[in-house]
Amino acid sequence: MAPQTAPGNAARVLRLVHEEGPISRAELTRRTGLNRSTTLALVGELVDLGLVHEEAPPAGLRGTGVGRPSPVVRASADVVAAAAVVEIDAVTVALVGLDGSVRHHRTAPQDRPPTGAEAVDTIAALLEELTAGAGGRAAGAGARVPTVRVVGIGVAVPGTVRVEDGTVQYAPHLGWRDEPVAGPLATRTGLPVAVANDANLGAWAERLAGSGRGVDDLVYLNGGASGIGGGVIAAARPLSGADGYAGELGHTFVAANGIRCHCGAVGCLETEASREALTTAAGTAPDDLRGLAAALAEGRPELEAVVDRQVSALATALRNAIHTVNPEVVVLGGFLGVLLAHVGDRILDAVRAQSMPGTADRLRIVPAALGDDVLTRGAAEVGFRDLLRDPAAVARTGTAAVPGTSPTPSTHDPRTDRVAAVEEARPA
Repeated sequence: MAPQTAPGNAARVLRLVHEEGPISRAELTRRTGLNRSTTLALVGELVDLGLVHEEAPPAGLRGTGVGRPSPVVRASADVVAAAAVVEIDAVTVALVGLDGSVRHHRTAPQDRPPTGAEAVDTIAALLEELTAGAGGRAAGAGARVPTVRVVGIGVAVPGTVRVEDGTVQYAPHLGWRDEPVAGPLATRTGLPVAVANDANLGAWAERLAGSGRGVDDLVYLNGGASGIGGGVIAAARPLSGADGYAGELGHTFVAANGIRCHCGAVGCLETEASREALTTAAGTAPDDLRGLAAALAEGRPELEAVVDRQVSALATALRNAIHTVNPEVVVLGGFLGVLLAHVGDRILDAVRAQSMPGTADRLRIVPAALGDDVLTRGAAEVGFRDLLRDPAAVARTGTAAVPGTSPTPSTHDPRTDRVAAVEEARPA
């Protein structure tokens, strides 16, 4: 008879396989502290649910003990979350496998910032295209999307999101105030939906699979079309705050005589170090980061003057963050990553020059590693939230969408989001 397993242990095993990548059954036993027979039963349960599969160990691999090497457990690529990213000029939806692979995506360019209702309609339409049996082709792939199981939707938005119900409380660049997104999208698709601030999701993605992999204390700043967003990982958990609004580092005060920000304050980082100001001085298109890097390499004096001002503002903002959360790593993405590559250690030196002794001694400032996939990977993580919390319930209750079928309505209760955020952030 197979050993009885506690309900939460399957989730622990699945989270390990999902976050760590292919991992041997023996290592799962060691990491979870369970006995071998229990691990065997849990892996078997997850295999039966179609969430993982086992492979023979690599040729030539020897075990550390007696007997044959342990099989390797790998998360399924065909169990996916739909990851939606809403920006002022585009809405993108991708299918991201439980194994972390970004499989297929479609982008709908926008002539103007979409309304909340338009974003919901666009996400639902793009998802339907991606999962359709006929005509559902990956962008540029030229092949039909294989049958997949969509277990949830994660949405990244450049704004503050109320965690209780997935309402976007304020997204200034989109022009949104109190826009419901999670509820209407769940109604449209029948899938559980989680909505979160894009930079917070980027921070978590970089911690799981990017430049901050395995780092427990991290600050992430991304500069893009919607300004500068920030996210914080503290003690291996996302810092969300009482209402989910923590991490607005783009609105850190950096200049007493600065530019008035759309938020109403004066001298925010977002206005003192803006992509528009830098690309205008460089003479490049706003989204052409390669062109920006090439222009910076020319070393034109008028452009370097803008660089100097932005480095100063960024260093002040990071000083504030360092004195508040004491991160080990700061990850810079978007145009801020290009700026970092151009100036090298100047940002770190400026931060240390104005920080209290010891607070920045171990600090590293590094460019983001996930590139264009960072928000997609982050949105997918919250899309997998319910599955990773209770694999059997999600896999067996039909919250999956496959080509040619209609998804079963979700039973997601958004009031549990705050508890879930802590559970999914806890190291496995």
